[in-house]
Amino acid sequence: MTMPADTTPLIELIDLKTHFFTDEGVVKALDGVTFSVPRGRTLCVVGESGCGKSVTGRSILRIVDRPGRIVSGRILYHPTPGRTVDITAQRAMSREMRAIRGGEIGMIFQEPMTALGPIQTIGRQIGETLAIHKGISKAEARNQTIELLRRVGIPRPETRLDAYPFELSGGMRQRAMIALGLCCGPKLLIADEPTTALDVTTQAVILDLIRGLQEEMGMAVMLITHDLGVVAEVADDVVVMYLGRVAEHADVQTIFKSPRHPYTRALMRSIPRLGGSREPLQSIKGMVPHPFRRPAGCNFHTRCAQVIAGRCETVDPELRSFADGTQVRCLHYDDAPGAAS
Repeated sequence: MTMPADTTPLIELIDLKTHFFTDEGVVKALDGVTFSVPRGRTLCVVGESGCGKSVTGRSILRIVDRPGRIVSGRILYHPTPGRTVDITAQRAMSREMRAIRGGEIGMIFQEPMTALGPIQTIGRQIGETLAIHKGISKAEARNQTIELLRRVGIPRPETRLDAYPFELSGGMRQRAMIALGLCCGPKLLIADEPTTALDVTTQAVILDLIRGLQEEMGMAVMLITHDLGVVAEVADDVVVMYLGRVAEHADVQTIFKSPRHPYTRALMRSIPRLGGSREPLQSIKGMVPHPFRRPAGCNFHTRCAQVIAGRCETVDPELRSFADGTQVRCLHYDDAPGAAS
């Protein structure tokens, strides 16, 4: 994708920690996450299930369900030059946070069948969002809803806006969810695995739709996914997460051509390749540790093929930055040239 002139951060996450306090113990869903989303670019957040991808998106919008809550860290939102909003300092239901949520930061949820209200038509759900954030009349909201549904590729939007979510196919529901997330022209769109349950043809159409609307509206996109094929197609930058932390953060070319973290390398080796050898597909050994029994030292050392005996089991690595902008959390790079904590 073409890199825009302004790549200053739109959103910055600084040592963000979101924990869930259950009867069995504390689940550290996010355990010190730090990265930024530049204006106008697409950042993909990848990792295995349970690594904290979706909780990151929900934390930005302050919609983490109980018993979860942000316990420390900061989320800095820079809507315009010279203006900064500390989202973590806002009450979840404050007027400013409600204006940001849906108005300036939109979200496409993972499963539209559960994210969309089952007893309201899609037209009413989108129209109410427009009326609340833009202060327009019901008639104008209906007209804008029809145009939005047309832009996201829903046929006969004049009649489809009166349909309930269960009356639409999976692809149409996802398009309606995209229309809802984009209806107020957000500066940032958080897309939480928007193509997971779709066939590959519909998936390609949805990704092209998001990319086209991004270029048209100039918004930033934070795409949460586990599909590295999607990452290769749409990403400008990539954050690889493991067990609630950032393992590696780099531009998409670096991630695919010269990944530094052992976990990222293992993910790359597990991708099927056309025309390659017929050797069995490589997998990452072991399982993601139980959230109540997190390993000491490096979180990944129990599954790492490059473990440093006597160090990785006891020393918790810091996130190191390199001159090319790459960030890596691994003891192999503690003394690497150009690395800084």
